[in-house]
Amino acid sequence: MMMPSFLNGETLFYGVVFLAVVLLIEGGFLWYQDTYGGRRRVSRRMEMLEKGASSEEIITALRRQTTDLSRTLLPSAIKYLDSRMNQAGIRMSAQRMLSLMATATLLIGFLFPLIGGVTGQVQTVGAILVLVMFAIGAGIVLPILYINYKAAARLKKIEAQFPVALDVLVRGLRAGYPVTGALELVVKEMPDPLASELGLVVAEMNYGYPLRQALENFAARVQTQDANMFVVSVAIQTETGGSLADILDGLSKVIRDRAAMVLKVRALASEGKMTGAVLTAMPVITFLGVFSSNPEFYLSVSDDPWFMPGVLGMLFLYTLGVVIMRRLIAIKV
Repeated sequence: MMMPSFLNGETLFYGVVFLAVVLLIEGGFLWYQDTYGGRRRVSRRMEMLEKGASSEEIITALRRQTTDLSRTLLPSAIKYLDSRMNQAGIRMSAQRMLSLMATATLLIGFLFPLIGGVTGQVQTVGAILVLVMFAIGAGIVLPILYINYKAAARLKKIEAQFPVALDVLVRGLRAGYPVTGALELVVKEMPDPLASELGLVVAEMNYGYPLRQALENFAARVQTQDANMFVVSVAIQTETGGSLADILDGLSKVIRDRAAMVLKVRALASEGKMTGAVLTAMPVITFLGVFSSNPEFYLSVSDDPWFMPGVLGMLFLYTLGVVIMRRLIAIKV
């Protein structure tokens, strides 16, 4: 199929490169903010308080951009991505992230044949399928793997900080602080990422949220068993009465005992989890590396009658293997 004269290869190439550079600069700026922005301070909320920010401004700055699932075409994907981005501490909305990934996928699928000089080889259905797999792997799968990695690392930090935060909260309550004041003390004493999460709880309470609702929002963002137990303990205390400091002191001991058990289970299951992670990521990374460096390796056999069944069968077996491995290594304590 002949292209119009004004859409020659050089014009398309420079146009796509321009868009790719713009997206790369924006992505690099957002990555720098998310990765290094929090390392220069104890918590973002304390810095904003020093500047005299109001509760509404603090909530707006700390809270992620959320997505109305009723207005999206892919509610399940948006919900999953929104949950993982909450855990990873990425403030961008899930809908915007998905739009960027879709845009990157389209650009890669359109740009790579021009740069690689294989436009004439992308003519069969098999070749188009391989190109689509490459674009999806680079534009969607790799970012999701990175988000999952960042979310897991951040959750480990929060779980490690949580018992210490409860001890500080208990000491504040026993010293006579109200709950809001004790949480303020925790925010001042603890580093990120837990300080910013609890800082948002304090900001929501100052803005008018009841304590239970603010803590439930915190648990929904973090989605760890420790946070859920903390919210349930506070909810029970508000309904039945009693000493919140004693309840949280007991909860801190329970969480520490559970953390010791979790570390033992993780040590026993570390080999299986590492094997699962490698077997999940390496096929994608290997395919992307081989196709980007030598696309003829796949395109030269794309017209073979067994190529399509082989690719579809490989995708099915890969998906089945990932599901089985995740079920085998998903040990809950």
